[in-house]
Amino acid sequence: MSGFKVFEGKAVALDRANVDTDQIIPKQFLKRIEKTGFGQYLFYDWRFLKNGELNPDFELNQPENQNASILIANENFGCGSSREHAPWALLDYGFRVVIAPSFADIFHQNCLKNGMLPIKLQTEEVNYLFLKAKEQPYQLKVDLENETISDNNGFLTAFPINGYWKSMLLNGWDEIEITLQLEEKISEFEKSGGVFS
Repeated sequence: MSGFKVFEGKAVALDRANVDTDQIIPKQFLKRIEKTGFGQYLFYDWRFLKNGELNPDFELNQPENQNASILIANENFGCGSSREHAPWALLDYGFRVVIAPSFADIFHQNCLKNGMLPIKLQTEEVNYLFLKAKEQPYQLKVDLENETISDNNGFLTAFPINGYWKSMLLNGWDEIEITLQLEEKISEFEKSGGVFS
């Protein structure tokens, strides 16, 4: 995974509450075994009409909202099932940061485990972002090191993040890479027959 200290990107708004994981990536697309390739199916039932053409009324299909990397969402984003494919689809589509007033707990964890930063802000702050995102192009700067978000209009706010996950994202590590950093000690433990020294 690639880490980041400061991330700047175009932000788009999906002002819908209780967006569940089946809306993020419908179940019929979960047959792939890789983590990639899911972006084409992101929000499939909203992005596409029944005839397979893009739905011109869907937010992410608007010409001004193309090439965004920061998604502004509403409360309880990622609710429903625990499918890890939801953050995979968001990442594969191009999002690195999702901002919302609240997230489903498992979705929140799955984002962090896959190198995506879910940021919880106050409802009034998210409402401000919704309003500003209508004026495209709208850029946000996410400073993970200092735990702040800002724009070019004077908006600046702090966000909370667990220290462990902050370190993981800053360094671009996943949990396997953390384990591999202890490879020498693991090898010693195995050679000792599983006895701690």
